[in-house]
Amino acid sequence: MVSNFFQPTLDFAKHFDKEDSLQRFREEFYVKPNSIYMDGNSLGLLSKRAERTLLECIDDWKEHGIDGWTQGKQPWFYLSEKLGKMCAPLVGASPEEVIVTGSTTVNLHQLIATFYKPKGKRTKILADELTFPSDLYALQSQLRIRGYDPDTHLICVKSRDGRFLEEDDIIEAMTNEIAVMIMPTVLYRSGQILDMKRLTAEAHKRGILIGFDACHSVGAIPHLFSEWGVDFAYWCHYKHINGGPGAVGGLYVNKKHFGTNPGLAGWFGSRKDKQFDMDHIFTPAESAGAYQIGTPHILSLAPLIGCLELFAEVGIETIRKKSLNINQYLMDLIEYECADCGFFIGNPREDERRGGHVCLEHNEAARICKALKDNGVIPDFRSPNIIRLAPVAFYTSYEDVWKVVQILKKIMLEKQYEKYENKREVVS
Repeated sequence: MVSNFFQPTLDFAKHFDKEDSLQRFREEFYVKPNSIYMDGNSLGLLSKRAERTLLECIDDWKEHGIDGWTQGKQPWFYLSEKLGKMCAPLVGASPEEVIVTGSTTVNLHQLIATFYKPKGKRTKILADELTFPSDLYALQSQLRIRGYDPDTHLICVKSRDGRFLEEDDIIEAMTNEIAVMIMPTVLYRSGQILDMKRLTAEAHKRGILIGFDACHSVGAIPHLFSEWGVDFAYWCHYKHINGGPGAVGGLYVNKKHFGTNPGLAGWFGSRKDKQFDMDHIFTPAESAGAYQIGTPHILSLAPLIGCLELFAEVGIETIRKKSLNINQYLMDLIEYECADCGFFIGNPREDERRGGHVCLEHNEAARICKALKDNGVIPDFRSPNIIRLAPVAFYTSYEDVWKVVQILKKIMLEKQYEKYENKREVVS
């Protein structure tokens, strides 16, 4: 059912673009001519600010050499903490609760190594069957290290329909055998937002620590991790933050846990004034910085300075407002123009339950994605039957969305997809 306030015309799209306060930021990004990028939920486009701060970092290396750690435009020794402070408003945390470090899976290993403390009956980890597989690999690994069988000690909440998770089912699985639990903030396929506040409260009622994988939500939706009392979280910066391929990840630890020794200690987790004492006794930082492990990847951190400047200028609430509006427009257009093409919109329709992308299901999804690419549209495929389309608030226009749906309709009516194999590429 399309929205009441909707017209399928190009003029309608252009009207929204004229009213869009974020339209001016399109010029901040390298938007490729004759191509419409709809894959910002996998890898955001390069911004000119990210490019600038990367080049400034290279200049500091060129100019200062080793002294770049303490001199130059952005001294490297404090850069992870600086970026943590810049990122904190996006997750609803205080600056000392966030550090930019590691990668998604490395940070999950760190956090589970730190906060999974099996004792008595509480020896199991709770997750879900719809989460990104890398999380399950890490959790299985951590259980094996402790001598537990993942088949019996990793409990995965089942989905009733293969698309969504029910919070009631998650809560029911919070038994007195669970020591710690990991849930996604936003499901990577369907885009469903879980009720993080409710799940945190229910976990704590039962004496369970709770952490969240925020890879598909940071930069797309607001969070209130500190207010909700979330114990810990981790995420990447190459999706909605536009930090670049391999961008350094982020983690959050609630200040109530400061002083908990990291499960995986490394020298960059040291208190800054002690790090170069070279003591054999580890003195952890009195902040989320304690959960760093090794030397930060400076050239992968540098673009994030520019990226997070953009978010500070705009604010996550403004990002979220446009994201909701432009995704609703995309769904309305698909239902109007492609009503008889066999598509099913597999994401939640309620604003409070959907993240930053549209999940479009079709039995020929892999072939349709290939046809879209050959028509100048960059989508995202997830096996077995999902096309993810992600208009990005900073650089996607309503006219872009209108054009994408016209192309999609043409592909389906002309059966262009039939000339491709219905299987994914190596990277999809």
